[in-house]
Amino acid sequence: MKFAIIKERKNPPDRRVVLSPQACVAIKDQYPEAELLVESSDIRVFPDSAYSSLGFNVQEDVSEAEVMLGVKEVPINALIPNKKYFFFSHTIKKQPYNRELLRAILDKNIELYDHEVIVDKNNVRLIGFGYYAGVVGAYNGIRTLGLKHNLFNLPKASELKNRDELNLELDKISLPNIKIVLTGTGRVGSGAKEILDHLKIREVSAINYLNESYNEPVYVNIDALDYNERLDGKKLGLSDFFNNPEAYKSTFMSFAKVSDLFIAGHFYGDGAPFLFTREDAKSPDFKISVVADISCDIDGPVACTIKSSTIAEPNYGYDPVSETEVDFKDSKAIAVMAVDNLPCELPDNASRGFSFQFIENVIPAFFNGDKDGVLQRARMTKDGKLTDRFSYLQDYVDGKE
Repeated sequence: MKFAIIKERKNPPDRRVVLSPQACVAIKDQYPEAELLVESSDIRVFPDSAYSSLGFNVQEDVSEAEVMLGVKEVPINALIPNKKYFFFSHTIKKQPYNRELLRAILDKNIELYDHEVIVDKNNVRLIGFGYYAGVVGAYNGIRTLGLKHNLFNLPKASELKNRDELNLELDKISLPNIKIVLTGTGRVGSGAKEILDHLKIREVSAINYLNESYNEPVYVNIDALDYNERLDGKKLGLSDFFNNPEAYKSTFMSFAKVSDLFIAGHFYGDGAPFLFTREDAKSPDFKISVVADISCDIDGPVACTIKSSTIAEPNYGYDPVSETEVDFKDSKAIAVMAVDNLPCELPDNASRGFSFQFIENVIPAFFNGDKDGVLQRARMTKDGKLTDRFSYLQDYVDGKE
């Protein structure tokens, strides 16, 4: 089997890669029959020389490979017919801006494997950049807090080489006696939690967080049932919430009344209650002054997230009264950090982490007959058609929705 690490061609440039040089070595050690080619790139976080020095062929044309490994969407004119492609296609939710991409993939008889749908038999995602979205998102939230209240001035994560440098910058600051609420306990939440723990911020229980005062900064890490309750008052567990979200209401305002910084690392499912609404944000009891919205659902469950922000301009202000964008340092504004491509700010660490997951969960399927069905579940297209698992996209492809 011949794999190719392809050049990222989407703008703005993305420096991440599916396989680091060390990951390529690990694959060759485990599977000597695997061949790995590297398409030359001047933007990749690991230079061409990092691969060639380890014996891997770096070349302009990698069309001889069977499997093309990328991160972002491949431009239509760069797609090579009759190949297997791995990348984030952003089509599974019927995103209108990528309809033509999926049509081209079908027309060119490409087998598409979207990283987002590489899952186990229980439909749990096996790979992703969520952990580093959490790391960078929490760092950016702390940075925004410092700028908003003139406490300190951390450099942007994108200006740092790696996680070690990021940690060193955090070691230089001290926080006042604030309360931080973090939602989410998955990969994103765990990445964000690591930043708070690195800062040696004390973690407290939800009950104490809501009712106690502290002479030090503290945080609470809450999951869905900590800030949602059934309308009928019954306590039926997390699975009930996921299966019947319309039967619940948000109680997040109890946290908003006592929190200074909100780091949103949760997954929001369709039909679930909004954490807080625009009306909630107008309340004089609403105390949150900075929101780091890693989840970044526009005009959704976090009412002040009215748009995504960028790595270049990561912060904007939301005026709850006028419901408009203002300067984030405005005294009336909630400062919002809603960068939607956070892992791009630490491409070195993010790529290494992704590589590990890809080697562990995907590469073996090419050499064991896909005995666990990883490739079968993730295959979106084959023989110029959508596979059964993704047949729901046919109307999208046909332009009917």
